[in-house]
Amino acid sequence: MAKHLDGKIAVVTGAGRGIGREIALAFAAEGAKVGVNDLGGGPDGAGASNEPADEVVSLIKKGGSDAIAIYESVATMTGGERIIQAAVSKFGKIDILVHCAGILRDRMLFNMTEEEWDAVVNTHLKGMFAVSKPATILMRQQRSGRIIGFSSASGLYGNAGQVNYAAAKDGIASFIRTVARDMGKYGCTVNGIAPAAMTRLTATVTQSARDARARAGITPVMGEGARTQSRLRPRLDPKEITPFVTYLCTPQAKDINGQMFYVQGGQISLMNSPYAARTMQKMGRWTIDEVASLFPSTLGKDFVNPAPPQPAQPK
Repeated sequence: MAKHLDGKIAVVTGAGRGIGREIALAFAAEGAKVGVNDLGGGPDGAGASNEPADEVVSLIKKGGSDAIAIYESVATMTGGERIIQAAVSKFGKIDILVHCAGILRDRMLFNMTEEEWDAVVNTHLKGMFAVSKPATILMRQQRSGRIIGFSSASGLYGNAGQVNYAAAKDGIASFIRTVARDMGKYGCTVNGIAPAAMTRLTATVTQSARDARARAGITPVMGEGARTQSRLRPRLDPKEITPFVTYLCTPQAKDINGQMFYVQGGQISLMNSPYAARTMQKMGRWTIDEVASLFPSTLGKDFVNPAPPQPAQPK
């Protein structure tokens, strides 16, 4: 029986652990040969180890497919080029690129350092560019390919204490919408996943931080379907993400391009691209008084402050 990805060559970044690991293993199980990229650092990006990537490669080979471990960082252009070149040198081409690599350096903006900003943005957003550019050069030439980037509910909705991570993840969402337009005419598709899964990154968020966000009413709004499923029985195993990611890489998904999907357990949701939900119009320029008079009953009629001012804490 033919497998869904027979003959395909895939590169998965951040494939040593978490969602990336499960995607690499799922791709191999479906017949793909896989470039397993992982720097092997900690959840904050510090350090490096060959062990995570080596372990996944070993599992793939034991399962009967082939793989190569690639230890480069996605946060530099040189690293991105070496990641793609390593897979091409080993297997002769690249058909699929999935960018999962990520780190967290959570901090409120007024406490965040430049290094904490740069480290997160470089890994997520610049990393998306660093691996996609060399991949798209080859995919354009062969007139086929699949690119999948990982965004986040934090990026789509915002989340307290994650301005670096959220900005990078929302940037990936815009990257996907734009590169889909660049590459679609060459037979390539570019799509995004906003996943909900328990990984070592989510485990670094302390309960006190979760409680503080909840008390302030600062929680991502996923839509009623996601909230209902979460109340009933959250299914947050990273394996739950892999079937849909794999489907997006099959020939059957050739016309799915430039889309963002929220995936959690048994739920797959198509997310809307930004659109004008309401509009105020008049002939000519608005005055400040006109806006002040009409805005509360039109554009702002049901606004809720996601983080209302709190009483100052006594010193």
